Amino acid sequence: MKTNNRNLLPQSSELKVALLIFAFIIVAGTLWYTHSIVRDLEATQKHIASVFVKSIDYIGSNKTQPGDYSFVLEEIINNIDFPLILSDAADEPLQPYALNVKNITLDSSMSTVQQRLYLKKLMAEMDERNTKIRSAASETLILNYVHYGESKLISRLRLLPYIEIAVVAFWILIGYISFSYIKRSEQSNIWVGMARETAHQLGTPISSMMGWVELLKHQTGSSDPKITETLHDMDNDLQRLQKIASRFSRIGSKPDLKDENLVEVIEKVIQYFQRRIPQTGKKVQLSLEYKSPITVQMNSELFEWVIENLIKNGLDAIENGSGKITISLSSRQKFVNIDVTDTGKGIDMTYRKEVFRPGFSTKKRGWGLGLSLSQRIIEIYHSGKLILKDSKPGLGTTFRIKLRKT
Repeated sequence: MKTNNRNLLPQSSELKVALLIFAFIIVAGTLWYTHSIVRDLEATQKHIASVFVKSIDYIGSNKTQPGDYSFVLEEIINNIDFPLILSDAADEPLQPYALNVKNITLDSSMSTVQQRLYLKKLMAEMDERNTKIRSAASETLILNYVHYGESKLISRLRLLPYIEIAVVAFWILIGYISFSYIKRSEQSNIWVGMARETAHQLGTPISSMMGWVELLKHQTGSSDPKITETLHDMDNDLQRLQKIASRFSRIGSKPDLKDENLVEVIEKVIQYFQRRIPQTGKKVQLSLEYKSPITVQMNSELFEWVIENLIKNGLDAIENGSGKITISLSSRQKFVNIDVTDTGKGIDMTYRKEVFRPGFSTKKRGWGLGLSLSQRIIEIYHSGKLILKDSKPGLGTTFRIKLRKT
């Protein structure tokens, strides 16, 4: 019994959405947690800077002797691990610059003017992130403000979640590519095994039937024209089955590509269908539109199979009994586009990629393998492209084959 994959699409979409939401929660949680740590460190850093300013204020009050506070001030300064600049009331760095900065390296080859401009730039960047701290004892000190920036630890912590996300995304990508390759290899092996087993199973009865047809030809002779015509049609159909078996046997092996006249190959397929369409009870017009013959390197047997599948899809899509299937060729520099357009019921474009998935079908019957097999023949064996170019429900569908010209 056939499983309609359209019923599975919502479940697949819901799973993808759920995984996406879960990934978003992980990313958001990582960013929030890291941000909370950074905020705590920033608060600690601000506290240390405030203590530093208060220590200077205490010194500037002239209430103590140098020996009373030198040890404390030394311990505070040693605990500062973030850049710090001392400035006056006009936001000018205090001189000498090297003694009034902390955790900032000044290039000794720079002039005093260049050092001042460099420190002014750093002060502006620091003030954008952290509010400068004013000294309460500024009336008795040259120092008015303390400008401070981020420590290297905080800077690294800000980048940490993005680095983690990038690494995880990289490994997810590697895993996705690996599993996709494994999946494609498994699907390829299934295709090859199924195709060759089909060719093997068809081989014996076809050979037997061909022998019986030959025997009937000798027994009946040419006395009855109707019998002769029937036997001729049977022989043609058996040769057709033989060709189909040969096609299946070629799956999995590298086909021989030859320069072929694209117009002649497609016309051969059209002639085959034109004789058999009346038997389906439909009135469908098949036409081929082109400006000039085009030569393409291909395996004609396999390429005919693709065109047959596309025409069959078009015939199945035309449900009102009459319609048109047009095959148009257009040359584009080194490539040729083959558009197969029908006037059938059309396909919802939300299934644009799903139509080539094995098992997907919009028909009540069938295994949904024709388009998948056709895409493999074009892309793997002919290095081309087969896509659903356009489709509108009730108006028809256009499939496009893109091949390289010789």
